[in-house]
Amino acid sequence: MQARRLPAERGTWWLLEGFRLFRRNPPLITALTLTYLVLVQGMVSVLPGIGPILLPLVLPALTLLVANGCRLVDEGRAPSKETLLLGLRGNGTAMLRLGGLQLVGAVLLVLVNLALGDGNAPDPFASFDTADGGVTAPPDPAQEAAMLWALLRLMLLSLPLILAFWFAPFLTGWDKVAPLKALFFSVVASWRNWRALGMFGLGAVVIAGIVPGFILIVTSQIAGLALSVAFVALRMVLIFLVAPVLTASIYVSYRDIFRPAVDENA
Repeated sequence: MQARRLPAERGTWWLLEGFRLFRRNPPLITALTLTYLVLVQGMVSVLPGIGPILLPLVLPALTLLVANGCRLVDEGRAPSKETLLLGLRGNGTAMLRLGGLQLVGAVLLVLVNLALGDGNAPDPFASFDTADGGVTAPPDPAQEAAMLWALLRLMLLSLPLILAFWFAPFLTGWDKVAPLKALFFSVVASWRNWRALGMFGLGAVVIAGIVPGFILIVTSQIAGLALSVAFVALRMVLIFLVAPVLTASIYVSYRDIFRPAVDENA
C-alpha cells in the first residue's frame, strides 16, 4: 500500500470535507453514527462483564459499517444491504482477527497503565460525594491533579493503539490487507502524516470540547436555567452534528491518503 505524505493543513481540510460530506446525506450518516454509539454504549452498560471484552472484537466491523455509509454518499450510490456490508461479507474472519488484535492491544494498554500507576488510582466520583446534610464536598486539588495526570498518561499510552487502528479497518475490509499488515500500514501512514493528523486532532478537540465548554462557561454566568438549556442543546449538537461530521472526516482521511484518485479535484 502506498500512503501519501500530506501537509499539516490537510487535517483541517478533512474536517471541512467531512462536514461537506455530511451535508450531502445527513440522515444516513447520522443514523449510522448513532447506531455505532448506541451499540458501543449498550455493550458496555448492558453487558458489564463481557461487554468490554466483546467490544474491541467488533469495533473494526462497526467502524467499517459506518465508513461504508460515508463512502456511498461520497460516490453518490444508493445504500442497500449489500453496499452497507461491503468489506464485511466474505471477509468476516479477517475482520474478527483484526478485532482480536485490538482486544490484545486494549489489554496491554490496561496492564501498562496499571503498571505505571502508583496503585492508588483516584476515584473520579469522589468530588461528587456529599458530606453530612447533603452538601456537596469541595473537590480536593491534589486529587484533581492526580486524576488529570492519570487521564493524560492514559491518552499518551493509547495514542499508538489509536494510530495502529486508524486506517486498519478500511485496509482489511476494502483492500483485503491482512490484519497485521493493515496495522503496519496504518502506523506508517500515520507517521508519514503526523502533522495532518495532529491538526485534525486539534481541530476535533476545539470543535467537540473547547467550544462547547466555553459556551457553557459563558452561559453559566447568565442563569441556571439557561445553563440547563444550553447543556441539552450542546449535547444534541454533539450527537447529531459533531459526531457524524468527525465520522465522515475519518473516512476522508483514509480516502485522501490511500485513494487520491477519488479526490483529484480537491
